[in-house]
Amino acid sequence: MVDFSLEGKIALVTGATYGIGFAMASALANAGATIVFNDINQELIDKGIAAYKADGITAHGYVCDVTNEEQVNATIATIAKEVGEIDILVNNAGIIKRIPAVDMTAAEFRQVIDIDLNGPFIVSKAVAPAMIRRRQGKIINICSMMSELGRETVSAYAAAKGGLKMLTKNLAAEWGEYNIQVNGLGPGYIATPQTAPLRTEGHPFNDFIIAKTPAARWGTPEDLAGPAVFLASKASDFINGHILYVDGGILAYIGKQPK
Repeated sequence: MVDFSLEGKIALVTGATYGIGFAMASALANAGATIVFNDINQELIDKGIAAYKADGITAHGYVCDVTNEEQVNATIATIAKEVGEIDILVNNAGIIKRIPAVDMTAAEFRQVIDIDLNGPFIVSKAVAPAMIRRRQGKIINICSMMSELGRETVSAYAAAKGGLKMLTKNLAAEWGEYNIQVNGLGPGYIATPQTAPLRTEGHPFNDFIIAKTPAARWGTPEDLAGPAVFLASKASDFINGHILYVDGGILAYIGKQPK
């Protein structure tokens, strides 16, 4: 029997106060996991806890900057004392800056790399010792289609996600012998409040995404729920270093022939 249950597991989902992080954390909770999340200030933590509570989920929130190694180490130690040792880590926290490469400053480029690539390394490194000691653990990195594709104005984001894809493979290689699976999820274009202005009927970008997606629609945060539970559960115990793209088929598709 395939085991998708997360009963008794503790899952840390970084930056999971809204959007796809919230949807994935909620799915893990519905599969039985205890949810822990972080964000950069108390206001966001309070909003996150209220949103989980409204969905009937008791979540534990901590203020923590994923780029600050001292903060991360202290937070992981506090979680271990107050909630328990982490069984599942989802490195979801991230940012994107849509700026043409010639206009982007090195500081802006570094900020994206710091949050989207260094952050997952720092948090993974912090949870790994307990996982190694217990000889079990699941780490899921949110890699994006931009770990495979390029597009105008997202050079820093694509560089960070491409690096995260390779970090995923390398951590899987290092930690696989300890029964730790490190995999990635690569979301396609997902319908969130941030993308709402682009999704109006007739908007050129909306038409572009629909035409490029065999599923002929934007994804929803809930489309990531099943894949997240799968990679967090025993059902994926022999899958390691894999990036599962949840993109409606975009990466498999060259696009429609012009009429």
